[in-house]
Amino acid sequence: MPIDPSIAIGADLGSRTFSWTESDVLLYHLAVGAGSRPGDNLSPTALRYTLDDAALQVLPSFGVVAPTFHETDPPPLDLPGCDIDLAQVVHGSQSISVSGPLPTSGTASVRTTLTDVWDKGKAAVIWQEGVATAGPDGAGEELWRVRSSIFVKGEGGWGGERGSATPVLTPEREPDHLSSYAVTPHQALLYRLCGDRNPLHADPAFAAAAGFPAPILHGLCSYGIVLRELTDGLLGGDASRVGGFTGRFAGVVLPGETIRVAGWRDGGQVIGSATIAGGERDGSPVLADCVLSLA
Repeated sequence: MPIDPSIAIGADLGSRTFSWTESDVLLYHLAVGAGSRPGDNLSPTALRYTLDDAALQVLPSFGVVAPTFHETDPPPLDLPGCDIDLAQVVHGSQSISVSGPLPTSGTASVRTTLTDVWDKGKAAVIWQEGVATAGPDGAGEELWRVRSSIFVKGEGGWGGERGSATPVLTPEREPDHLSSYAVTPHQALLYRLCGDRNPLHADPAFAAAAGFPAPILHGLCSYGIVLRELTDGLLGGDASRVGGFTGRFAGVVLPGETIRVAGWRDGGQVIGSATIAGGERDGSPVLADCVLSLA
């Protein structure tokens, strides 16, 4: 069987040490659309993402990509008990929680564990969790925690646990925030410089073999775009007010399309949603079950 839950669940994927610089932070912010609107080059609020001065801040979603930011090979899928094909894999969901504002540069260590494998019949869902701590030996304070799932088409049906998920319902009222972001034709090519060289996002032939009409935008790029739009629209652009962000990847985005982002204040959190705006796919889901928790 390509996936053996008895081996996969609980497997320790080890730890890795990584470093990042202000330049990495700036590139990541540009890749998720910061500084792209007219006047952003003169706006003190917008420049907190794109200018390496004392006011530079870090969007918490950067923590998701920081450990692999300098990778130049396609992401490996060497997971214990999982013999799977990259072309059959899509990102299912992603969350991050931060212990405080992320430093603009530093060194940390992250330890990752496979926590669950769900059998969805015609697909499998593999969950992993990572904890990042400061310092080259990981002996420092906890910086952030990430949890993510991948959806592996064609690998279910062994009679395993199906798992469960509770959908996040958006309030039945007008959103407190509504904005749109026009994805540039080169957005995926820019974002892949943040450490995700999966050819699905750059190679037309590979994308066609996977069943897509063109290379698609990275799910984590959409994730970062939505978090930034909600942060800018409801938190005054102050990334330090974000305590965490969760989202489920509900659909694809093609470069050149526009993402519509809606957000609702809901006590100590923000509930969000993202859909395609305009064109033949108007209203198609992008990111669902979005929750931005406040620090």
